[in-house]
Amino acid sequence: MQSNIATNKKTGSSVNDAFASHFAKSMFLTIAGLAILTFIGTRMFTHVDLNLYGYMVGTIVFIGGFFYRFIAWGERPPTKILIKKGLKLLFRKSTPKTAVNHLAIYDFIRNRGIYRWVQHILIGWGCVLACLVTFPLVFSWMYFTMEDNGYYTIVLFGMNVMQVKAEGIIAWFSYNALNIAAIMVTAGVCMALYRRLGNMQARAEQKIMYDFLPLYLLLFISVTGLLLTFQNIVMHGWMQPQMSLIHQFSVIVTLIYLPFGKLAHIPFRPMSVFARNYREHYAEQQMKKCKVCGDHFVSVEQSSDVIQVLGANEIDFNMQDGFNLAELCLPCRRKYRISRFSGFATHQVKVKEANQNAKG
Repeated sequence: MQSNIATNKKTGSSVNDAFASHFAKSMFLTIAGLAILTFIGTRMFTHVDLNLYGYMVGTIVFIGGFFYRFIAWGERPPTKILIKKGLKLLFRKSTPKTAVNHLAIYDFIRNRGIYRWVQHILIGWGCVLACLVTFPLVFSWMYFTMEDNGYYTIVLFGMNVMQVKAEGIIAWFSYNALNIAAIMVTAGVCMALYRRLGNMQARAEQKIMYDFLPLYLLLFISVTGLLLTFQNIVMHGWMQPQMSLIHQFSVIVTLIYLPFGKLAHIPFRPMSVFARNYREHYAEQQMKKCKVCGDHFVSVEQSSDVIQVLGANEIDFNMQDGFNLAELCLPCRRKYRISRFSGFATHQVKVKEANQNAKG
């Protein structure tokens, strides 16, 4: 019995030792999975569109960058706690509603204003629609064939799914799905640029390379994509090959840049469901009272986790008054820190800050 256990442990460790790191292992498994799906989708690589080869390379580099960022982020002590407890709470009854609010309708942004909400809806769903169309085509998971009878056959993972009339509504949406996505993204980006350039506070807080560059990249991709359709319909294909290369290059650059810039929050967004479940579940169990004002501000579990993470990072916030700074609500924490410099016990003054419940 003991020898079997030892053998299993040895085998497991040898499999993990085959990879230099978690990043290498994750990348290998992901690329292997993509290769298998592409093998199935292309009917053993018999249907490969070489015109989309550049997009495929860009997508693989994007996946590598994403895993690098995600694993580096996931190794941090607070993230480990969030992921570990978030996975345990994934099947809460409220998870579907939370997922819809955070990932589909962006309800948390609507509280900040309708304008910003519409802007994010257009950009977010425009990008999602473009990805749902582009990636299956890039890896040949989906493609179309046409017979002499005027009907397209939609092929999904090597299987004929359905036939649609070439002049029908389904075919029209299939032709123009990327154009619709490009119009949505263009409108959303223009709204974002108008708000950021017109709002003096936003202009003071934004950086050109970090905040504006991603918007310019999305705008460039969308405009060049629409120009391809315009050149094909109105200009009868004039300069279309050159514009196709420009568009493809812009997409590849954006895919490579995406995991390392502000747009990285897009693939990381599902983690917000974990965070919401974490806060709601432990808040239902027991809330933590502020040591100064007595208000409930976080759950007892979250307060304990914060103190644990601070200890893991060798950060000591234990005060001489017999409590940890993490046991104070944010307003009292700020007043307490002021009192340490001023000598006046401002944290004991029962006056709340004017903006502590402000939204935005």
